[in-house]
Amino acid sequence: MSERVVLVTGSNRGLGRDIALTLAETASGVAVHYRRDRAAAEETVRDIEKKGRPAAALAADLTVEEEAARLIRKTEDRFGRLDILVNNYGPILEKGWAELTRVDWDRILQANLYSAWFCMKAALPGMRRREWGRIINIGYSRVEQLTAFQKILPYAVAKTGLLLLTRSAAASEAAANITVNMVSPGLLEGGVRPKDPDIPAGRLGRLEDVAHAVRYLSSPEAAYVTGINLTVAGGWKL
Repeated sequence: MSERVVLVTGSNRGLGRDIALTLAETASGVAVHYRRDRAAAEETVRDIEKKGRPAAALAADLTVEEEAARLIRKTEDRFGRLDILVNNYGPILEKGWAELTRVDWDRILQANLYSAWFCMKAALPGMRRREWGRIINIGYSRVEQLTAFQKILPYAVAKTGLLLLTRSAAASEAAANITVNMVSPGLLEGGVRPKDPDIPAGRLGRLEDVAHAVRYLSSPEAAYVTGINLTVAGGWKL
């Protein structure tokens, strides 16, 4: 890990920021992606640099394929390579399914599914050349539950599609020593959650719970782990 370069999308704040800071403890460089809030991204960069690691804030609208590809190129130009890609970017929309518009569907699918696909396509050629890579896509804890979703339907569809993409890429890239996995958080502190959730672990998840799972899948110890969905939810909705 001491020679690996990391890119975490949507890492200027929230979960992405925590993942970037956690991976910065062992990586040789971290690219911090943001879409609009440069000030927050630069703050994340400063916190990474305090750990003695180089970092850079890079802007891109990942719903546009050309911008996603440019983000990968910028990372490779800045650090010389890209070894670990964490596709964290992806907003959620709470809205009744019958009230959804085509714009709603397009926005959520582009942000949660297409953006990861665009970044993966752009990052994989370099990983194949180096015969080493880690891709971790961020899902959500109910991604494998094919059930009714009255309020977050486009998000659920996008994340389930992302899981299928994850497993498809994992199967095709394993021979090149590239692993592709998903980490799926449950209800997190400060996040969207239902009233009085019943969580067997007795608490909401913390950002570091998810970041530690990402760190494991990024590590040499997880070299033979690919195509999995690692749920980090304290037993919620089992």
